[in-house]
Amino acid sequence: MPLDINFSPEIITSRANPLLVKIGKLEDKKHRDAEKMFRFDGVKLFCEAVMCGAEIEYVFVRENAKEKVLSSLERYPETAEKLGCVGRFILLSDSAFDKISLEKSPEGIICAAKYVDNFKKTDKIEGKDISGKAVIVQSVRDPGNLGTILRCADAFGIDHVILSSDCADVFSPKTIRGAMGAVFRKRMTVCADLCGTVTALKADGRRVFATALHRDSAELGRFDLHPADIFVIGNEGHGITPELISACGETVFIPMCGGAESLNAGVAAAICMWEISKL
Repeated sequence: MPLDINFSPEIITSRANPLLVKIGKLEDKKHRDAEKMFRFDGVKLFCEAVMCGAEIEYVFVRENAKEKVLSSLERYPETAEKLGCVGRFILLSDSAFDKISLEKSPEGIICAAKYVDNFKKTDKIEGKDISGKAVIVQSVRDPGNLGTILRCADAFGIDHVILSSDCADVFSPKTIRGAMGAVFRKRMTVCADLCGTVTALKADGRRVFATALHRDSAELGRFDLHPADIFVIGNEGHGITPELISACGETVFIPMCGGAESLNAGVAAAICMWEISKL
């Protein structure tokens, strides 16, 4: 049965429409934070958001892609049953849609949603606030790398991702795209004081390993891990700060062959999280 979606009666054709200008500005973090809203593109991400209960304010559909989008949505019957919880569905002329599209090959659907409930900012996290498996990410600036880390955390059963305040924005369109829906599911906390957080976690009985190559670093895979152990992943170019390494007290390195000096931050995080996922 074809989907019955109630679109707003008017098609937006003006590229200068105030709502489109507002959505277009969500590409910038300062506007996302001001509106407490972010945007994402594509049918799959829309379905992930609906199924996870995200508060979707607007869904924009390209006029000439309407039938294609509806046909794609019909392949996700569980999503179709929850479309009544979505805000407004709005048709855009091709030129108006292209004005706010960020995709090279757009599928014809752009969404804007409120910040998810599983995301928060804090000065410091106490050990008792972290349950289950966790990973700490310091100063990963590339949104694609951060998206990969979130996606792998989702895939490997990591419950909580703790981020330094200078990491890439989790609501950046590039992060959202790389995370492939993990932003709607994973508990994420941006923490101003990672050193204090690590100290609190250790006081709560958890081991925290900085992924760094030092003279006394343990080789990953050559010692016993515990399910409560936490890895810290550092900046793509500079790694983890000496202060945070000192707070961790223990370091670990990933053995490599050949002439490679280091791994991409997302890849290193995936390997560490995979080791924890097996426990």
